[in-house]
Amino acid sequence: MGRTTGKPKGEIVPQGATATPRQRIIDELERGAMTARDLSQALGLPEKEVAGHLEHVAKSLKPPRRLVMTPASCHHCGFAFPGRHRLSTPGRCPRCRHEGISPPLFRIEGGG
Repeated sequence: MGRTTGKPKGEIVPQGATATPRQRIIDELERGAMTARDLSQALGLPEKEVAGHLEHVAKSLKPPRRLVMTPASCHHCGFAFPGRHRLSTPGRCPRCRHEGISPPLFRIEGGG
C-alpha cells in the first residue's frame, strides 16, 4: 500500500510553506531593505531568531550576491555605527548616551 502526503494531487503549495526560514529571509531581502523587526513580522519569527538566521544568510550567499547592512544610527546626535558587525540594534549611543537608536537595515545585492 502506498504512502500519502496528506495533500491532494496537483495542489499548489505556497512558496513560504515549504521554504526554510533562511530562504524566506533571502526572498524578502531581495525585494528590498528591511530591519530584523520587519523580517520578524513578515515571516512570523522571533526577532532574535531572525538575527541568528541573518548571520548564516551572510555566510551562505555566493558571490556576487551579498548581504549588505546599513548601520544603525542615533536619533539624537546622528552618530552611525559603521564598524559594528553585530546584526542587532545597539542599546545606546556611545557619543551622547541616548537610547533612541534606529535599527540596521539589511538587503541583498548582486546577482540577478
